Amino acid sequence: MDPRSARVIADLRELAALTTDERGAQRVAWGPVWRKTREWFTQKVQELGITPERDGAGNLWSTLPGRSSRCLVIGSHLDSVPGGGWLDGCLGVIAGLEVLRGTKAAGVPAMTLRVVDWADEEGARFGRSLAGSSASAGTLDPETELGHLVDRQGVRLPDALAENGVTFASMRTAAAYFRELDVAAYLELHIEQGPVLEELQEPVGVVLGTMGVERHMLRFVGQAAHSGAAPIHLRKDAFLAAAEFALACRDISVRHSGPEPKTRVVATCGVVKVEPNFVTAVPGATEISIDMRALDAGVLQQMYAEARAASERAAKSHLVEVTWTRTWDIPPRLFDPTLLGFIRESVREVVGRAPELPSGPLHDAAEMVPLVPTAMIFAQSSPGVSHTRIEDTPEPCLDASIQAFLRTVDKAVRHYSN
Repeated sequence: MDPRSARVIADLRELAALTTDERGAQRVAWGPVWRKTREWFTQKVQELGITPERDGAGNLWSTLPGRSSRCLVIGSHLDSVPGGGWLDGCLGVIAGLEVLRGTKAAGVPAMTLRVVDWADEEGARFGRSLAGSSASAGTLDPETELGHLVDRQGVRLPDALAENGVTFASMRTAAAYFRELDVAAYLELHIEQGPVLEELQEPVGVVLGTMGVERHMLRFVGQAAHSGAAPIHLRKDAFLAAAEFALACRDISVRHSGPEPKTRVVATCGVVKVEPNFVTAVPGATEISIDMRALDAGVLQQMYAEARAASERAAKSHLVEVTWTRTWDIPPRLFDPTLLGFIRESVREVVGRAPELPSGPLHDAAEMVPLVPTAMIFAQSSPGVSHTRIEDTPEPCLDASIQAFLRTVDKAVRHYSN
């Protein structure tokens, strides 16, 4: 194993021992374990003679000055979901720490290097993901998007922010802070969180971009009735319409998925609420969510159009009405061709092949795409799951991904410092 990879893995295991219990990682943003995590990371950075700095959104920046003030940003997140894994997010931040270590030992870099731990990437406590990075990107409206949010214990998000020295007013300064950094490019290393690389038996992958998302809530409305008295052919069963819609959405995703990982799409119905929701009643109303994702914007819009048509057919078939409410959407965010070239070259140098795939989950990198050249590397997840304590990646795969990432950083520094 490369000694640089060994240091990263040792740090990750140290962090896991500090912040994990029998349920999994507990580094939930804005909470006490997350603050302990950042204290631990700050001590690691201070050993290099660097004092991290927080921006107004709570993002933590560690800067190694170079001969040029123009900078390469390496980022990810230290926060986790409750009961999460030992690698999600923190792999990229600790790999960034190793970049600072190695570069500091070699002398003054050609350009400035900055490692950022984005605040509240997961949105696990209050439901709004990518809070810190979207504040830096200028796409977050704090009052509108965050002001009403409350956690399961009844704590308001503004109060949790205040406990961490952050206000809505300070969050609005994060975009100006980012603009002043003179960022040349952004790189992120992350675990895949899915099974694709494991299925391909590949340790590391080239991420083409983050999928676009169409997320909606549908409401099918029919007529509640007694389950014993209502004949099947006269029922206006809202649940059956929703179920038919869900199956149609699965067919849509299968139909639009190509044979290669980069052409796969997904559609998920994750929320179903039935009314009146008791055993002797025909469902009179049903709410169901749809989350559709694709890397190709045209494919995503076609999926959306087909889902609308499928909902109308299901409603007509079961004598009910359907309405749609958009809850969230984001276009596909394709990564920078130059950086992707560096990544392909680096991955091939390490393992001989460079498999390509999109990211279905969103990452902070998605917020960077409109601002600066951006790209990501994935490490294999094995088993191919995340947001659970059984999340893992074999050490040889971690080694390969870290080596490929460090090589990519070197290539990017040479390119952007010329």
